[in-house]
Amino acid sequence: MVAAAVVVAASLLVDRLVGDPHSRYHPVALLGRFIGWWGVPGRYPAGIERACGVAGTVLTAALFAAPFLLVQFAAPWYLYLLLAPLLLKVCLAWRSLEEHTAAVVQALGDGGIDAARARVGMVVSRDTAHLEREHVLSAAYESMTENLVDSIISPLFYFGFFGLGGAAVFRSVNTMDAMLGYRDERLWIGWFPARADDVLNFIPARVTGIILLAYFAVKGRFAPAWAALRRDAKKRPGFNGGIPMAVIAGGVGIRLEKPGVYTLGDPELTLEEGGAGIVRAVRAAVIIFAIFEIAALFLLGSVSYT
Repeated sequence: MVAAAVVVAASLLVDRLVGDPHSRYHPVALLGRFIGWWGVPGRYPAGIERACGVAGTVLTAALFAAPFLLVQFAAPWYLYLLLAPLLLKVCLAWRSLEEHTAAVVQALGDGGIDAARARVGMVVSRDTAHLEREHVLSAAYESMTENLVDSIISPLFYFGFFGLGGAAVFRSVNTMDAMLGYRDERLWIGWFPARADDVLNFIPARVTGIILLAYFAVKGRFAPAWAALRRDAKKRPGFNGGIPMAVIAGGVGIRLEKPGVYTLGDPELTLEEGGAGIVRAVRAAVIIFAIFEIAALFLLGSVSYT
């Protein structure tokens, strides 16, 4: 447990220092290519496509988690302390979220709306070709606030309970959902990973919401954060993503909007004015969660040692 606490802190430090190397040999890139190989709609007979999605999900999660489990259960303690932070960092994307958002903001700052549309199109699935300036920024900050759970809190949450294997299984399921969980020709092949992702994110999303409400309470912004959560969280499709998005929108005082689909929060500030507040809220949620997790792991380690 004490070693696990050290791993949490070290993995976040590695993430902040290194980020995500852009390499086709990155473990998540390899995972994506494997999913792309088997997760092809129409490859399987229609009657068994959903079953093939279930089998593919289980196989993919098992293969991806295998080296993580090997280190978790077979590595000596000194090798575990060396490798585990690097492996847990593979499942995290904190710095990367900020970098993608900052790249969109920078493109707009340079006056290139077309470049900003292209850049934000790399991180969201919507058509960005005709988005106006505020909607380009909204798409970028929506990605950051939603993925606070998927890319940071949930992997840390499952590491805390199940070790490296838990974080790896979550990352594989979340990646499959991102690639296959759409209501188009991928509906049946992606049905199981999409539902599994909903289930796995259910508790972490709500824990994140509580943390954010506490953060905004300290900032004197609890009432608008709570109001936005109650009013807007369910406007976004899905069980989980609307929670951090709505709380941050209300707490910061900005509007997040996907045209024709949902609107979260009230525009007390423009997204240009409120962007720094969004980044601070995301950072605060990560740090607060990590502090509580590290403290809990140290406490459990001390109790088991005695």
